[in-house]
Amino acid sequence: MKSIFSYLIVIIAVLYWIFRVVVSLMYSMSVEFICQPLNPTIEIVILFLTVPSIIFIIRRNIVAATLYFGMYAAYFGTILFNSLTTVSTETESLVFTDTTSIVFSALGVIIPFLVWADVAIQKSRFRPSDRNTDWYYENDKYNRKFDERADRNQYKIK
Repeated sequence: MKSIFSYLIVIIAVLYWIFRVVVSLMYSMSVEFICQPLNPTIEIVILFLTVPSIIFIIRRNIVAATLYFGMYAAYFGTILFNSLTTVSTETESLVFTDTTSIVFSALGVIIPFLVWADVAIQKSRFRPSDRNTDWYYENDKYNRKFDERADRNQYKIK
């Protein structure tokens, strides 16, 4: 993770995870909050699976990014679809809860997609390079010179 975009996307994903933890806590304490989970049990499972996923996303693991995107797209995608269907069929004005549900569900699909795209596009996860160490570890000329010098210096004990 060397680009600022990668850091920002992961930070936004962590902040969204913290927000969803707060939403679940408020729902479990029966306190009215901006939005409520559609299925609290599944949301808690998703919140627990998100922690190792984000850790592996920081390590640039494509499987973890795909799992993260799949979980969030399946859960928040259905909420988004149901909310948009409800809004399009009703002729009344939008209710605040419908609007917040649409916004936060859209964020729940967009953020994991950006994380997945960032991990999938980044080429350094295949072969990370570092200028500080590559000159030493990947320099065949230096290794050959060192081997030639080592072959000439054979000291004999009498």
